Amino acid sequence: MFDFTFHNPTRIIFGKDTETRIGQELKQAGLGRVLLVYGRESIKRSGLYDRVTQSLKTNNIAWVEHAGVSSNPLLSHVRAGVELAKKAGVDGLLAVGGGSVLDEAKAIAVGALAADDIWHYFIGTEVTAALPVCTVLTIAATGSEMNGNAVVTNEATQQKYAIHSEHVYPRFSILDPALTCSVPPDYSAYAAVDVIAHVIEGYFTGQGDNLQNRLVEAIIKTVMATTDVIMAEPDDYNARAEFMWAATLALNGLTPAGIGEYSFPNHMIEHSLSAIYNIPHGAGLAMVMPAWMRWFAPCNPEKFERFARQIFGLRTAAEGIEALERWFVAIKAPIRLAEMDIPASDIDRIAANAAALAEAWSISETYTKEAIANILRLAV
Repeated sequence: MFDFTFHNPTRIIFGKDTETRIGQELKQAGLGRVLLVYGRESIKRSGLYDRVTQSLKTNNIAWVEHAGVSSNPLLSHVRAGVELAKKAGVDGLLAVGGGSVLDEAKAIAVGALAADDIWHYFIGTEVTAALPVCTVLTIAATGSEMNGNAVVTNEATQQKYAIHSEHVYPRFSILDPALTCSVPPDYSAYAAVDVIAHVIEGYFTGQGDNLQNRLVEAIIKTVMATTDVIMAEPDDYNARAEFMWAATLALNGLTPAGIGEYSFPNHMIEHSLSAIYNIPHGAGLAMVMPAWMRWFAPCNPEKFERFARQIFGLRTAAEGIEALERWFVAIKAPIRLAEMDIPASDIDRIAANAAALAEAWSISETYTKEAIANILRLAV
């Protein structure tokens, strides 16, 4: 195990009806005027909007609304939110929604205190300050509720880039598993793929010991088992609760602690797919992940054999990859580019886009344009 420093400042408030505590929690955090960030109409149809705003009123928390966040947050909408936050003089951000809403709120939190354009922080400028971010999570998938990451798409340049900063960890996050029961089957499947992708990146590209390996394997097994239940019984609270906590643990810094250097090649490639085609992130990962695994398995054969053995009770790397792919098919996640109307003739274009991100992430020596194209051809 390598030396590491682990610190996660986010307080998690987990359980039924915890969203009704939002006003009280904001008051205790010293926030009196927030920018309420959310998606479209789903939180109003479900009654969540009314419960949240009633709690705000009861606790004398003022708010200004920034609605309309898309499933792949757009830079233009972030910029509008930054302008609104500055104009309204808010002292914090309240994100109510899934990972996209949380990511946009984090970006706005940075931009609200910045003198220059928010995009600069996605392409290299260091984040030195941000307004406090608090969240109510409605879709478990991205782990954004307990990490310092935020991903945004610049629609003008088709770049999907990220901020990584301790300043955008949420102050607290409210997780009520019951809020996820309305997530439709396709997005439940995409969420499962996303969570698995979060933990396999370090699992296969880092040097985990038995403890870290077992943490990853436990998360993957939990995600698969609970997703199978959720697909059959969408309102099963216990399955939703276990899945929700597994999703949070998958990207809060716990699983890669002590594994040394590692990389996120699946996300790097997928970011280009969703930047160019605006597909759901988890759908893109379902196509990329088995292809990348087949390409990368010869680089770490023992770990891929362990994956096959520990997750599926199988023997070889190829058997394990095939079993994961079959499970993706069973939950109706796409595994081929054509399933999301992405033509094979576009592979060079996608690879060029992804190669630019590989350079930004300092993994371009391994992930050249040609290597990325070869991986994508395995998903045709």
